[in-house]
Amino acid sequence: MHMLMATRIDIIQKLNVYPRFQNHDKKKLITLSNLDRQCPLLMYSVFFYKNTTSRDFDSVFSDLKLGLEETLSVWYPAAGRLSLDGGGCKLNIRCNDGGAVMVEAVATGVKLSELGDLTQYNELYENLVYKPSFDGDFSVMPLVVAQVTRFACGGYSIGIGTSHSLFDGISAYEFIHAWAFNSHIHNKYSNAKITSKKDNLVIKPVHDRGNLLLNRDVNQGRDAVRVTNAAAICHLYQLIKQAMMTHQEQNRNFELLDSGFVIKTFELNGEAIESMMKKSLEGLLCTSFEFLAAHLWKARTRALGLRRDAMVCLQFAVDIRKRTESSLPEGFSGNAYVLASVASTTRELLEELTLESIVNKIREAKKSVDQDYINSYMEALGGSDQSNDGNLPPLKELTLISDWTKMPFHNVGFGNGGEPADYVAPLCPPVPQVAYFMKNPKDAKGVLVRIGLDPRDVNDFTNHFLDC
Repeated sequence: MHMLMATRIDIIQKLNVYPRFQNHDKKKLITLSNLDRQCPLLMYSVFFYKNTTSRDFDSVFSDLKLGLEETLSVWYPAAGRLSLDGGGCKLNIRCNDGGAVMVEAVATGVKLSELGDLTQYNELYENLVYKPSFDGDFSVMPLVVAQVTRFACGGYSIGIGTSHSLFDGISAYEFIHAWAFNSHIHNKYSNAKITSKKDNLVIKPVHDRGNLLLNRDVNQGRDAVRVTNAAAICHLYQLIKQAMMTHQEQNRNFELLDSGFVIKTFELNGEAIESMMKKSLEGLLCTSFEFLAAHLWKARTRALGLRRDAMVCLQFAVDIRKRTESSLPEGFSGNAYVLASVASTTRELLEELTLESIVNKIREAKKSVDQDYINSYMEALGGSDQSNDGNLPPLKELTLISDWTKMPFHNVGFGNGGEPADYVAPLCPPVPQVAYFMKNPKDAKGVLVRIGLDPRDVNDFTNHFLDC
């Protein structure tokens, strides 16, 4: 492990990649919604591919570059830059063809096999992506970056960063899938290994934010109480107030948690999940997400040893593409999620609530996400400073979950002949304690659960989470 941490990544070249042709429908400015403006940072994932043909690395990089040029011609905002408008407080995208950035690199003397279990986070992954320097000037920050790194075995990784103001998880998946498809077309070694007809479909993106742009004239006529009825926002304010009061009682300043998290991945196969559900739910039918979210909330809260009277909260992302009064169009490329929220006390969660009752509360929270909830959520976000990174403070009492199981990133065919990735590793996010539920490439019904934990809590969490 120490040898790998010290591995030198040599940069061979760095270049800008521009759209291949002009899009006649192109807008000069994309007005962003408040959902887009929450977190204007690059979010990274690393795709790993073993070498299965004699295809040389130069052609890999060349095909990816050609594919990106073509993809940027359709997904043209990805070649633009963020700008602060409206007196320097509202982020939008200027479609100025500033271009994406691609880097070619070599991991000297390291084989992919030496990385061990790819599902377990490795600090080396942070060196497999290109991280442009940022001094606060959004106008020079690329919205899409990629680093293609060759390993000694002939395998390679593709580290991709996309701005969270540009895409949410679903639209990032569609963009990367389109890029892989376009690169696959240029690959002369391609043997049409598309895993299914559905994988071959490339959705035409819709970049206009449409009815996610708040119409203030309409909203001013609504009941003012509705501005504060998004449970996720109310619960977050309560948690922050609770944390500040606790620190005041202890006569010390309010401080954020130490950032020394460790990233752990737990592999749950389909049979194990089914067995855990049968044992815990006494016949209640529910999704694996609902069960695992309820189970993880209890396990994390128990492991952290929180005060019995403390308010604790579970929040999870809900896709709103079909939940707005007028459904967002297929191919909508912006952010289209809000957080739903369930709150309790530590004592109630651990001593009174069954997993079945928590599952029902999760369902109620999802069901509550309607147009009024969405409007209230976005209105609350609009009151924050858009020039910061928009991150939530890492509160122990807040359990956050992001469900990636409907986004099979490992199927993205950047490999030889359009083959899927051997594994896709999201890097440490801005809020490291977020739990990701991801597809298991080796088990269609299995789930990989990845979470950031304080090193002192790892053993307790592992015991509680795997003991069901």
